[in-house]
Amino acid sequence: MEAILGTRSRLLVRQTKEWGEILIGFETRNRFDILDETGAVVGHAAEEAGGFGAMLLRNLLGHCRACKVHLYDASGQPVGRGEKPFRFYFHRMEAFEGDRKIGAIQRRFSILHRIFTIESADGRELLTIKSPFFRIWTFKLLLDGQEIGRIAKKWGGLLREFFSDADTFGVEFSHPKLPEDARKLLLIAVFLVDFTCFENNSKSGTAFDVLSSGP
Repeated sequence: MEAILGTRSRLLVRQTKEWGEILIGFETRNRFDILDETGAVVGHAAEEAGGFGAMLLRNLLGHCRACKVHLYDASGQPVGRGEKPFRFYFHRMEAFEGDRKIGAIQRRFSILHRIFTIESADGRELLTIKSPFFRIWTFKLLLDGQEIGRIAKKWGGLLREFFSDADTFGVEFSHPKLPEDARKLLLIAVFLVDFTCFENNSKSGTAFDVLSSGP
């Protein structure tokens, strides 16, 4: 994923809506562009389609569904992926570069906050992602209580006009204390945060979404 991250300290992840979804509101495969602060496309991400049956499951199960999100560099070469198993609660996404697992993002129980932890490849908890109660659009990356990065749906970067689209995230990871592979895991965490916290906000939701809207 170095081709996407490079030495950049900020990225934008913007969902690209397909015409079928725009016209009839029926969810198709999620696709994203990844941009730098100048608006240049530096990568892409796409949810694995899986055929007609998988499309039905996406609409039936909502954010509980199992899915794979593949990341590509600007030339279309695969550079990594996130794999999310089916779960009602405590959603999880494991991150890979090729066959190498680099870690995972795990949602944790919390009543007043939305909390995720970033795990190393061997399962050790490295960092915490926490959304404050009164700032639901901001997810802070914390190391020993200190903010060292963030994911945000409202962002004061150079391209704030992109945030007229609710399906755009800003990612910041410039702190020198960020552990190895943490920038890659924070980028993949965007997709788990989107799927579990925001994907069905503009829809009536499925029965599974209602049941799983808790932790």
